[in-house]
Parts: sequence; C-alpha cells; structure tokens
Amino acid sequence: MPTIDPKTLSTSKLHSYLLSAIAPRPIAFASTLDAKGNANLSPFSFFNVFSSNPPILIFSPARRVSNNTTKHTLDNCEITKEVVINVVNFDMVHQMSLSSSEYPEGVNEFEKAGLSMLKSSKVKPYRVAESPVQFECKIKDIIKLGAEGGAGNLIICEIVMFHIDDEVLDENNNINQKKLDLVARAGGSYYSRAKSGFFEIPKPISTLGIGVDNFPDHVKNSMILTGNDLGMLANVEALPTQEHVNAFIEEVGERYPNIKTATHREKHKLARNYISFGDIESAWKILLS
Repeated sequence: MPTIDPKTLSTSKLHSYLLSAIAPRPIAFASTLDAKGNANLSPFSFFNVFSSNPPILIFSPARRVSNNTTKHTLDNCEITKEVVINVVNFDMVHQMSLSSSEYPEGVNEFEKAGLSMLKSSKVKPYRVAESPVQFECKIKDIIKLGAEGGAGNLIICEIVMFHIDDEVLDENNNINQKKLDLVARAGGSYYSRAKSGFFEIPKPISTLGIGVDNFPDHVKNSMILTGNDLGMLANVEALPTQEHVNAFIEEVGERYPNIKTATHREKHKLARNYISFGDIESAWKILLS
C-alpha cells in the first residue's frame, strides 16, 4: 500500500487521487448572475448539505490548477451574494456536462446547454426548469482556502426557498430516491447513477448494540464472517440465552443433522447463510451452539 505525503505530489496528481478516492460526490448545478445581470450556469462536485437548522449548503469552486484563475460562479457569488443550486438527474447529465465547458464571461450556459430558465421566488438567479429540486440561496459567507491553483472557496449558502417536482414525490409527499434518479461525480470522466446502487441498512437499534468487542473470540476472529457480517451481529441488544440456543438447535436438527458436532468453521458458514437473509437471531444461535 503506497503511503503518500501530499506535499510531494503535483497539484494535478493530488487532485486526481482525491477526486477518485472521495467519490461519488453530489453535484451542485449552480446558477448565478453577474453584475450586469447575465446568467451563468456551472456544475460543482465539491458540494454537500451541512445543516438543517439553519438549512445550509456548501459548494466550492476551486481556483483553476492550470492558471490559478477563478471561476465565473465564484466571481458572481462575491458580487451578488445569491445563487440557485439545482440538483442533477440522469435525464440532464449530458447537458450539465456541456455547461461545464470554459465559455467566455457573459455567455449564457442555459442557452448553450439547451436548458430552460425559471424565475426564482426570493433571489434573482434563475432556476433550471429541468432540475427536479431547486434551492434558492442567500450566501452567508465565502471562505477562501488558499491563493494558489487548486485552492477551494467554500461558498456557504442558506436556503431561503426550494422547489420539488411533483413527479419525484411519493404518496406521503416525501422524495422517492429512485424517482429522483440523481447522478454523482467520480474521478476522471466517471459519473455514478445513484438509483442503480441503492441498498438499505437498518439504522442501529435505539438501545446500544453489544459491539464486536463482546463477541466470543471464535466469532470475533472468524475467517469466514466478513466485516459487514460482524457489524450486523454486533447490532443486537443482547445475545440469545443458552436455553434459546439449545431449543433452536433441537428444532433445526432435522435439517442439519450434524449441527451438534459441526466445527466452528462449518457453523460460521451456516450462520452466514442466515445473515444473508437478515435472520441475525438465528445466526447467533448457530454461532453460540
């Protein structure tokens, strides 16, 4: 495994490592106006939500590595203190990508990309009509992280109004993640389509799980059980009693006639099967038998 001091790398090489390793990243499709009222639209993947009360989004237009100049979006935000952050779904990903081209100042990327401008309610920059969720924001602060090429500029945005397309809402008026169909940025030319990779993990129980440190050694040091298996096993509030273990083993004896004489390895394999079906309690009973 390479061990790297970032100070030994060129900015472009370090940039490549960081963007490939920290991925996928959500995309802020930022709409701004310049001092003359000209519209600008550009995507940024140094972006996330950082607070619900107050509702705060932060994105970062970095200084260009090639010539240490700043992006029009940053310049506009410093002047007007307003921005609309639009989310990007799969249906508009190529138009979004086109808008990232380095067009001259004053060029309207809405028009270049064939995207529609919608008037906002509380700020002057336009919304992207094709975006399923649009956040109108006032800029609270801009934090400059450096003065050299590649340095970020944290634009701290407070949401003052937002708009959600009815088509992405479920019957309870919540956002359906699959209908939203977001895309995210990775390293190089790679993107990720979120709904293709969704899976659910139950939140930890309201009381504390026992933790891996309380496992029997043969379970904790298993060569069969994975880290994910251990994580699920550790989320139980308490281990089954020996009485419950014995009753379970008697019950499954017909299906697994050798269960009482099975090795730890064999029991761990069987327990993994139960874990794969989400039956953590039975997995524990096998492991403790």
